[in-house]
Amino acid sequence: MLFLRVYRRLIALLFSGCLTLVAHAEAARSVEHALGEVRITGQPQRIVTLYQGATDTALALGLEPVGMVESWLERPMYRYLRDELPAEVRFLGLETQPDLEAVAGLAPELIVGARYRHAAVYPLLSRIAPTVIADTAHDVEAMLELMGEATGRDAEAQALLADWRARVADFRCRAEARLGDAWPQRVSVVNFRGDHARLYYDGFARHTLDQLGFLRPEGQQGNGWGIKLVSRETLPALDADAIFVFMRDDAAVAELHREWTAHPLWRRLEAVQRERVYYVDPVIWNMGAGILAAHRLLDELYDHYELHNAVPQEEDRAC
Repeated sequence: MLFLRVYRRLIALLFSGCLTLVAHAEAARSVEHALGEVRITGQPQRIVTLYQGATDTALALGLEPVGMVESWLERPMYRYLRDELPAEVRFLGLETQPDLEAVAGLAPELIVGARYRHAAVYPLLSRIAPTVIADTAHDVEAMLELMGEATGRDAEAQALLADWRARVADFRCRAEARLGDAWPQRVSVVNFRGDHARLYYDGFARHTLDQLGFLRPEGQQGNGWGIKLVSRETLPALDADAIFVFMRDDAAVAELHREWTAHPLWRRLEAVQRERVYYVDPVIWNMGAGILAAHRLLDELYDHYELHNAVPQEEDRAC
């Protein structure tokens, strides 16, 4: 009987110890986000991403979302992300109106959204699964840190951040070495559409350009995303040291672009006269909004400014 009592006591202690270890390993943590605070346990595997930057960031971290919203172009998902997509991923409609019933049907362990898209449905999302909401869809670093914390991949997120910041510092160094007193440049970000053009004061590209050291021209310091230009007489608003242009492959867009760029006011712009109008990828510059897109945007800038061999080898070490 004594042996039996001791045996039972040992089993109880071992079982209690195992439970303690499991509880410690799976301890819930509080994650703050734009709409509050959420408790998350362990490392969520079944993740749903409800805006493009969240999808980009999740894939950069090596995660495999079970559900994601469709892309705006190149549907169902942008080409630059397709090779990283899980084979069985479920597409959930557009980020402006995701299929919440389908989200619930995936039994997610974590949902990631953005304030400007999902503030109204956040109460419903948070009933389906722990949900974190990004304050803005344009801050790549903030999204990466939030995703890393929410998924228990802080170390991976910090490594990606360190790599990005090193490239930012390198670009700034090379740009200054190449352009001299002409650096930093004042730049405009322009999108031609079928019936107007858009000049961006905010957004993923503008935020990234700010981080890289570019300046905003006088008059482009306003609040909000930017302004619509509905007539060619407003073209002087684009004036800058350089202009980055993106647009869809569309007949109406091409015709408007042809008409506007043939106008004398376009030809008088400083960037046009100095041949500093750069045509860039509309997906990368306007729709990716994650760390993978940020690297591709930076790749384009290295090419446009011919910075890979911008400084002599002995100076190159300083960058």
